[in-house]
Amino acid sequence: MEPVSLSLEPFREQARWPVAGLDVAELVRGGWQPLPFVQFVVKIHSRCNLACDYCYIYEMADQGWRDQPKTMGRSAFVDACRMIGEHARAFALPEVDLVFHGGEPLLVGHRDLEFFAEQARELLEPITAVRLGMQTNGVLLDDEFLRICDRWDIRIGVSIDGGEESNDRHRRDRRGVGSYARVAAGLAQLVADDRRYLFSGLLCTIDVANDPLETYEALVQFNPPAVDFLLPHGNWTTPPPAMGASGTPYADWLIAIFDRWYDAPMLETQVRLFDGIIELLLGGQSALESVGLAPIRLAVIETDGTLEQVDELKSTFAGATKLHTRGEGNPLDEAMWEPSMVARQIGLEALSETCLACPVRTVCGGGHYAHRYRADNGFRNPSVYCADLLKLINHIGSRVQADIDLTRG
Repeated sequence: MEPVSLSLEPFREQARWPVAGLDVAELVRGGWQPLPFVQFVVKIHSRCNLACDYCYIYEMADQGWRDQPKTMGRSAFVDACRMIGEHARAFALPEVDLVFHGGEPLLVGHRDLEFFAEQARELLEPITAVRLGMQTNGVLLDDEFLRICDRWDIRIGVSIDGGEESNDRHRRDRRGVGSYARVAAGLAQLVADDRRYLFSGLLCTIDVANDPLETYEALVQFNPPAVDFLLPHGNWTTPPPAMGASGTPYADWLIAIFDRWYDAPMLETQVRLFDGIIELLLGGQSALESVGLAPIRLAVIETDGTLEQVDELKSTFAGATKLHTRGEGNPLDEAMWEPSMVARQIGLEALSETCLACPVRTVCGGGHYAHRYRADNGFRNPSVYCADLLKLINHIGSRVQADIDLTRG
């Protein structure tokens, strides 16, 4: 008889924070209560027509996508909307966001996208206001998809990493062919005058090998209403690219863009990371996952209809997005009490001792939760980007403070 091979991952997970060390009952005794979900990422297709080498879904620790149906069935989508609707009714939510995601969501085709959009509005709008969105690589954008998005008011975010050379360094298809020309063609249709209102912004994953100013200029040529610059997903166990180098390569890259953006005579676009940091420095709130302490109120629904945590956790370990609920009642209502979800809503209590001693702790907020992971103890660590975040925040703070001092005379 051959020996049985057992995975140790479930046992390791039990020894890591927050599964180990977070006392939800004690939080409740102290008056804490979870907040309901208001953002829903619905995976309508689990595969992609690109093969980006940094993708946290297909190229990192969790390969659970292989077990998912390629496309969300229509009945599964209807069930997901009913689950969201029940949750919204139970907590009297005035509005929710529902984002079509993948993989690549446009792989579902025109008829299924229209069905999903129609059902989302038909089933949810009697209960709560619905903002529909979609994140796409833009390769398949065509006139019919845009007609559907126009009819059902689906706002569209497009992923692109800069100009042709910068984008095609990583964002290629399975034949190794770069995607820039096809994405640019899709964007050209999206930004046409009669459809421009559908354009929600661009998402760019940072590669410090690309020139920061050239990258920024290539993005703003599409006149996006907003740009998201994302740090590559990595952690203390699996460090991101360039982290072996000395210094703060990601802060330096972003600072070059910040100064260009901040010093422009007119606002060219919103940069969500910079806007969020400035808002937090001035004592406000930011809903970004990457900075600040705002509670995360987002859930993911996979193509098989199961509920999971945010996708970025797939970059940490296999099964990191799984929710171990008991199957009693609405899964969303139950998931609010899961330690892994609770950890995303308790602000300072989720931070490490190192972070709590940091003067920018309420601005940085420990950085993106996935970037705090370390295999031996879990998620109660500083971000693997700690030094970069500190330098970036201090730089932005000094620029903003100088302007405040100038206005005060």
